[in-house]
Amino acid sequence: MTGLWVVLATLALGTVIGVVKLRRDGRVRDVAPAPDGLTEADLGAGLGERATLVQFSTAFCQPCRATRRVLADVSGIVPGVAHVEIDAESRLDLVRRLDIMRTPTVLVLDSSGNIVKRASGQPRKEEVLAALAGAVSHGSSHESSHNPDEM
Repeated sequence: MTGLWVVLATLALGTVIGVVKLRRDGRVRDVAPAPDGLTEADLGAGLGERATLVQFSTAFCQPCRATRRVLADVSGIVPGVAHVEIDAESRLDLVRRLDIMRTPTVLVLDSSGNIVKRASGQPRKEEVLAALAGAVSHGSSHESSHNPDEM
């Protein structure tokens, strides 16, 4: 009888862990303010005029392909938003600096390159659009004090 309880407890624990993982996977969340943002040199590409979607991917990551399509679509329909994809394997310096633990990881940057949102896993299009709304308003509140030479 004890063995049955162990099996049932293990199944229950596995189910709970699976449900929690599914609910958190791809969820866009706020991040703590960082002392420095990302620059064009970090990204190897220009920042978007209003916001930038930065995607960390790896070659054999299936959800990365779907995330690429979502972010490309969003950056195509929202003016002033750039999408930059970074190969995590070739940019281990950034992976370590930004504590990227899995791919895809998506960072939402405001117009100054500050990270304002983050998602680990494949985000949904609606969540990316909502995150961009926050990033655009965050970036516009700093534009008046932004000096183009500061980067």
